[in-house]
Amino acid sequence: MLPAVAVAAVVAVAVAVAVAVAVAVPALRHRLVRSALRCVGGRYRRRLEALGIDVRRSQERRLRQLLGTGTGAGAAGGCQEFRERHPLAQRCRDGAPGHAVSPVRPWALLRACWDTDSPLQGSLLYLDALGAAFPGVLAHQGTALLHWSPGRPRAPAGWPLPTLYCTPAPAGALASRGTALRVQLLFALRQRALRVLEAGLAAELHDALAALRTEWPLLAQQLALGRLKPQPGLPEGVRSQLQALLTPDAARAAELRTECARGFEGIVRRLWPQLEVVVVGSAHGTERLYCDALRQADCQGLPFYSPFYQVAGALLGVNLWPEEPVPQFLLCSDWAFFEFLPCPAEEEPQTMLLDELWEGREYGLVVTAQPGEYRCHTGEVLRVTGFHRQCPVVEPVRRESQKLSVRGESIPEEQFCQSLCRALGMWPGAHLVDYVCAESGLLGDSSGPCAPHYEVFMELQGLRDLSEGQRYKLDQCLQEDFPVYKSFRFKGSIGPLHLHLVGSGAFAQLREALGSAVPMPRVLREEQLLRLIQGSIIS
Repeated sequence: MLPAVAVAAVVAVAVAVAVAVAVAVPALRHRLVRSALRCVGGRYRRRLEALGIDVRRSQERRLRQLLGTGTGAGAAGGCQEFRERHPLAQRCRDGAPGHAVSPVRPWALLRACWDTDSPLQGSLLYLDALGAAFPGVLAHQGTALLHWSPGRPRAPAGWPLPTLYCTPAPAGALASRGTALRVQLLFALRQRALRVLEAGLAAELHDALAALRTEWPLLAQQLALGRLKPQPGLPEGVRSQLQALLTPDAARAAELRTECARGFEGIVRRLWPQLEVVVVGSAHGTERLYCDALRQADCQGLPFYSPFYQVAGALLGVNLWPEEPVPQFLLCSDWAFFEFLPCPAEEEPQTMLLDELWEGREYGLVVTAQPGEYRCHTGEVLRVTGFHRQCPVVEPVRRESQKLSVRGESIPEEQFCQSLCRALGMWPGAHLVDYVCAESGLLGDSSGPCAPHYEVFMELQGLRDLSEGQRYKLDQCLQEDFPVYKSFRFKGSIGPLHLHLVGSGAFAQLREALGSAVPMPRVLREEQLLRLIQGSIIS
């Protein structure tokens, strides 16, 4: 229970929000609501600090809430009783990160300070952390959103403060990913005074800026005319709705033409000179490939901030350090019940609890985040990088589902990527844009009589073709980095990998075919996706 003074303070903030909503001037209303939300976010952060003093007690309380009253769990030994009663589940249910957009009610702020509304609490922490690290970025309509959420809009990072965004929500809910990102880009270009560029995934920002490179003349024309042209994937009713929000802006169109004609290195900062930070929902694992490419070219000189750690639709952690270059996440003890499997896996695994971890070690993540969905194995491996009081701070390392294995050799995604980048260094002039792999068994009879092997598809800049010797370099690097793979190759149990180059835009089409905004898979498991990427082979 909160002290009476704290309750009174939060009631005052809720009343302030209610008053602000009634204010007629949009910019003033925005400032009032922003101040109130940051106040509540700061108060919840202090509560988070208090919860970190006794993590075991906080976890037992969360477990009681998930199991319901009268279960007996949560007393001394309750965690052990829970683990004995419920076996480890194989996998979490699939789910795209995020939740539906809904307006925040003033009195929901009261509940956020002591309940377990993780989406609201996470967003309040985000607003507080971002505003503290980059003063002035939470400006009225100072954030542009690039995020595809087909069917209905999904909540952006700062959803309790909708006036933060200059992007109309219907633009992201279009059925076509490419159309959604292009329309959102057009609305972002209208707003020269952007402070924040936000994307649900790093790949979405990557693909939107790739569209800018090829379609800037058309975008400039639409800006100048204030007209959204009909295009595939844009229903006429939605187009008319969005069209009503546009006005002609010849000066901004001229600026866009001038800057794009100069080239695209550092283009983001030249188009939006007041931009301070790029926010991406997922910037860890192999999503870093896109972040690194953006940092080196389009987004030169801008910091990247990944605020949340989410798995299977559940919010589990928050990044409280926006200025740090490598995202690290504080696991919040009252958002889920956490268990961990030591890596490498033991023969008879016994899970460890949140207060039993060691800094520098890696663990497989098991969560209970929803009533009735107990002890779900997420397939995520985390490395403990430190502690914030008793709560571990973690860095996502890899996804177990993205291992390559045709004979039980088990090559993890991040280590395969390292070998790939090492081979890339032996191809003068080549720059990796994207890649994906498949195991030859997915080809079925079309794989022919050859031994099981890997199929690797890459998009490169700087090279249109590779010699057989260059292609072999990747297989050679894998043999050097993985002795088990080398042994199978020597015996002929695994055949040489097949390396293919695909044309520009192939991976954007693949991400569209995934059907939702999920991190890019590095190992394809569906035949239709494999056939799609095969259709883009150029060498």
